[in-house]
Amino acid sequence: MDVNKILAACDHTLLLQDATWDEIKVICDDAKKYGTASVCIPPCYVRAAKEYLKGDVKICTVIGFPNGNMTTETKVFETRDAIEKGADEIDMVINIGMLKAGEYDYVLDEIKQIKEACESHILKVIIETCLLTDEEKVRMCEIVTASGADYIKTSTGFSTAGATFDDVRLFAEHIGDNVKIKAAGGISSLEDAEEFMKLGADRLGTSRIVKIVKSTI
Repeated sequence: MDVNKILAACDHTLLLQDATWDEIKVICDDAKKYGTASVCIPPCYVRAAKEYLKGDVKICTVIGFPNGNMTTETKVFETRDAIEKGADEIDMVINIGMLKAGEYDYVLDEIKQIKEACESHILKVIIETCLLTDEEKVRMCEIVTASGADYIKTSTGFSTAGATFDDVRLFAEHIGDNVKIKAAGGISSLEDAEEFMKLGADRLGTSRIVKIVKSTI
């Protein structure tokens, strides 16, 4: 197991409602020390984290989080605001209700608008797999592929369940060549992290992997 390779795939995450700036600084320090792909933090801390990290670690933030049922205009504004404040990557939540109602054009158009607002920055699309049927997951693979987004992401970590091996395997079978996979939510061991990567995940959204590595040193 290549622990450094796993760390380099991690978006080191703290999105809890009661997260303080002092706690955000700790994960920024850990991300820098252990070489994670990014820190994934609430939008309100993006500007401060940008100044604190001075470009040493990429900053990811979340849009329409965690429920996804804000208006498209609100999500686009959030995205532009986050980019202006220094976000390098955006993780957005789809409108799950619209997907379930069969409003596929709405879901696709919203992702396209947010991708346009991202400009050259990476966009990851959270589809909240625990609330979807396999048919809906496959449909979202098709929609994300058509949208121009960079990643499809399993979960917010704030719903009924997180990433599963079966879901990442399903993604890998149905996404286009232009889309990568982020597994997130409930990744609690290095062994699981390694398995997600073997199945095709390029990124891992997790707060635990760095903690595990720290505890073994």
